[in-house]
Amino acid sequence: MYVFSVMAKAVKARDGVSVGQQVPFIVYINFLDLFGAENLCKIYLMRAGFTEAVIENRKKLPLATVTDKRVLSADKALKDAVEAGYHIQMFDEA
Repeated sequence: MYVFSVMAKAVKARDGVSVGQQVPFIVYINFLDLFGAENLCKIYLMRAGFTEAVIENRKKLPLATVTDKRVLSADKALKDAVEAGYHIQMFDEA
C-alpha cells in the first residue's frame, strides 16, 4: 500500500473548484510496486477529472499497518483503499 500527496489541475468546474485550479489530494493505492502505484494514482485522478498530477510525497505503508483491524477501523480512507484498491481524498486549501 502506498500513500501519495499529489497536486493536480481541475479539468472541469465542480463544487468549490474552478477549471485550471490546482488542488491537493491524498491518494491511497493498494499495489505492491511503486512504479505501478504511481501510474495508477495519476490514472485515477485523470478519471476523476484532474490532469497534470504531480506527486509531491510518497510513502509505503508497512503490511502490519494495512492488516491491523484496529488501524482500519480508525482510518476510513485506509479501509476503503484496502477494500476497493484505492481511495482519493481532495483537500480544501483554505
